[in-house]
Amino acid sequence: MALTKKEPRSKFYELLQAQIHNEFTASQQYIALAVWFDNEDLPQLAKHFYKQSVEERNHAMALVQYMMDTDHHVQIPGIGEVRNDFSDVTELVELALAQEKEVAADIKMLTKAARAEEDYIAEQFTQWFLKEQVEEISQMTTLLNIVKRANGNLFEVEAHLHRETVGDSGADSSMPPVAGGAL
Repeated sequence: MALTKKEPRSKFYELLQAQIHNEFTASQQYIALAVWFDNEDLPQLAKHFYKQSVEERNHAMALVQYMMDTDHHVQIPGIGEVRNDFSDVTELVELALAQEKEVAADIKMLTKAARAEEDYIAEQFTQWFLKEQVEEISQMTTLLNIVKRANGNLFEVEAHLHRETVGDSGADSSMPPVAGGAL
């Protein structure tokens, strides 16, 4: 006899399941960006986006852990389309910024759904992700500004990333638990 979790599939939990897909897709998209930068011999940009990929994976697994903790069935999804062909660095960072803005909109929808359902625990859970998206958008906007100001001199961008902390403030002790542990 197979054990199954109860499945009261509210709008919040449907959106949460969809967000797991979105976070895994974002993780893979960041790998594609990192690989492009690696192939262009831009190690600091590559390193930055490899780290971003791990961060998005950890976000997905935090959502998975929350669903398990709240006794909901979790399906690990495939991922959406990942873009691999680019012509210049600005294009990649603009894609990353757009992706972060999409995730922010998705998290806002999750929060609204939790509030509408009077699921205050779920609403509280989303607060960390809202705060995280403010940071992610700010950091990606800064990186895009640096790329544009460098005016094609990618060594300036590389030097900036080597010198400054952009998007890597270390482990966040307030992050929700991650299934299997954060990488």
